[in-house]
Order: sequence, then structure tokens, then C-alpha cells
Amino acid sequence: MGTKAVKIMETVLRDGHQSLLATRMRLSDMLPVLEAMDEVGYDAIEAWGGATFDTCMRFLNEDPWERLRTLKRHLKKTPIQMLLRGQNILGYSHYADDVVREFVLRSVENGVSRIRIFDALNDVRNMESSFKAAQEAKAHIQGALVYTISPYHKVSDYVQLAKKLADMGSHSIAIKDMSGLISPYTAYELVKALKENVKLPIQMHSHCTSGMASMAYLKAVEAGADIVDTALSPFAESTSQPATESLVAVLKGNERDTGLDSDKLNKLADHFRVVKKDLIKAFELNAAIDIDPKVLSFQLPGGMLSNLLNQMKQQGAEDKYPELLAEMPRVRADLGYPPLVTPTSQMVGTMATFNVMFGRYTTIPEPIKDMVRGKYGRLPGPISDEIRHKIIGDDKVIDYRPANDIKPQFENLKKELADKGYPNAPIEDVLSYAVFPDVALTFFANRAK
Repeated sequence: MGTKAVKIMETVLRDGHQSLLATRMRLSDMLPVLEAMDEVGYDAIEAWGGATFDTCMRFLNEDPWERLRTLKRHLKKTPIQMLLRGQNILGYSHYADDVVREFVLRSVENGVSRIRIFDALNDVRNMESSFKAAQEAKAHIQGALVYTISPYHKVSDYVQLAKKLADMGSHSIAIKDMSGLISPYTAYELVKALKENVKLPIQMHSHCTSGMASMAYLKAVEAGADIVDTALSPFAESTSQPATESLVAVLKGNERDTGLDSDKLNKLADHFRVVKKDLIKAFELNAAIDIDPKVLSFQLPGGMLSNLLNQMKQQGAEDKYPELLAEMPRVRADLGYPPLVTPTSQMVGTMATFNVMFGRYTTIPEPIKDMVRGKYGRLPGPISDEIRHKIIGDDKVIDYRPANDIKPQFENLKKELADKGYPNAPIEDVLSYAVFPDVALTFFANRAK
């Protein structure tokens, strides 16, 4: 293990407010402190991708591309990092290779330096296109391992996955624990194994949903993790990341001291504390999200559990909620243990709800059929013949990269947009339309006013 300083990626401008305040932070909330953030010495600032793109247009009447360009003008030293869902870009379905390529090239051209690329199923075939494009754009590529717990997700499986991502051209590897499931000792074991097998920097990303993330970070650091994702305290903890200031304080004077200045961080936190109060008021948000260790058994993000309960109430079936909680893990096992992250978490939740309300696999949503047909990629574990037959009958299961079936889309999208009254739209607008068509059209109309 090296004695190098631990580096910090700050998530307050993306995952921090996405996790706690529904991604509602506006560019105007960020502007006053960007220069000060640039002086901290962060390894990177995560400020784009994830749900920011959609929310900018849908709720804030902001152009996500314009936000990125503005951030870049103020962050002259610190790399801007984004989160990208591989072939899904930032949406919920697969896009054609030409759209993926264009999106990645434009993201880098407009200010992104580092791209964390993941696939919900950890199927590297769904990451090939974005990797190639990121190489072409000369961006830093961070291949991500989506962390989950199942018989098909052992430390050795993650090491194999990391080796594949290294062979594909990753410059660093992220452990992406979106539901806060990783225990401190597993974090230690996993980071140690990755450091021994892959000669790349290892970055740790978790959420405090189960209450274990800060402890997991400390063990990861002890095992040699190079970089950790933290959020300034007003946007930290509960369903977000551990607090930046706290981790810096923990490591102070230790051989892995971050070297960051606590006074600078405290001033930034003061600013974001005011921003948080303002956002809660402006958007009538609830920021009091409890830690919920039950996530360890359901593995479902907390917000989703409350949504499912509400849906059952509307159907007059809330007495079946305990059944639903028992059905979740069964459905996940039936479907080959997909990690539960967008969009698979929503799909498994819906399937479990249908099973409890209408009988097991009698009513089957189309996305579930597509998942079993291999349209989302390779599932981690096997599906029994019986379950497969119940869901898709005798339909063929594909064994190749799903995006091979998607014809180029970019020129058609340009034409569509022209037909809708935007004949000379910049490429960025075409891409906004590609990923969120309805939202983008509403936004373009408002912007024209």
C-alpha cells in the first residue's frame, strides 16, 4: 500500500443535490463559489451527467450544455467529471452508436474532462461505444463496477470485470455503490484485490443510505484506494456521500492526509448551507431523509420503496406491502440477479408489484420481456427455462451486443427536429432532443420566448 495522499472528488454540484434535493440546484446557486472551489485542490468536481441533464431542462428552464460551458469558464484548474450510462447515455434506453459518439465528443468539447462510464448490468459490451468515443475525444475514461450483492457478484467477479475495463482503455476504475450496500470489510477486501490485480487508480463511490459509507471509505483508504467521492456537508450523508470536511479531518496528520485546507472547505459549506435552505423553500422539497439499513435486505433505493407503497395504496392493496417486500428478492433471483440501478431497479419493482397483485408472471411489462430477451445485455446469473418460458414463451434470446440492432439515428433526429421548426439547431440541441425528446421540445419553445 502506498502512502500517497488520498484525493477527493467533490460531488456537491451533481450527486450531492441529486441524492438529497431531487437535482434542483441551479447554476446561479453554484456561480458565487466556483472560483473558490477551483482553488481547493480537488482531484475533480463532478458537475454534469446523471440526472442533471434532464432536470436542467424539465424543471429549471436551463440549457444543460450552457451550464457545462459556464462551469468550464470558472473551473480553470480542476477537471469536470460527468456520469454516463454507457449505451443509455443519460436516458433509459439504448441509443445508436452514432448518437453515443456525438454525445461524448460534444460533452468533452463543451468542458468535460473525465467520464465515469457504467452499465446497469456490468455488461462491458454496452460500454464499448462510449469508451471508443471518449478515447477519440482524449478524455479521462473511468470504467465503473456497479456494486451489488448476489451469488454472482463476488470480489473475484469484480476483479475480472475491472481487468476487462482496463483492457478496454480505462484510465481509472470506480467502485460505484449506488445503494450504499458495501460493508467496510468488503470495501477493504475489494479495494485490496483491485490494487493487486489492476495497475490503475481506484476510486470509491458510495451513499450513506445504510449508514455504512463513512466506515467503508475509511477501510477502502486503508486498503489503498486512491480517490474517494465526498460531498460538502450541507449536501452530504443520508442518501448522499460522506461529508468532505469530515473525511479531510479524519485523515489529517495521517500518512494519507488529503492535504486539503479545512478553512476553505468550511467557507464553501457555509455557502451551500444557505443554498440548501433556499432550494427546500423554492421547490417545496423534503430534505429530511432517514438512514435506512433495511436497504441491505431489499437492495432498493429508499425513494422507490415509498413510491411502490403509494402505488399499492392507490390500488387499495397496501395490506399486500409485506408480500411485495418478500417478492422483490425472489423476482431479482428469477431474473438472473441484475444490479438494482436505473432502469433495472424500476423494472424489478414493477414486476414484483404485478406478481403480488395479479399472480406470479401473469401480467408482464414489455421492458421485462426485453430484459429476458437479452435486449439490455447479459444478465449476471442464469434464468430458469420455466421462468423464461413464462415471460417470453419461445422468443429467441440474443447473445450479441444489443446496440448492434440499432440503426444510425443522428441524421433522422436532425430531420425530425427541423420538421418541428428547428432547421438549423446546433448539434447540442439535437442531442438534447435525442435523449429527452418531449422535455427538450418544451424547453426549446420556452427558450425561444
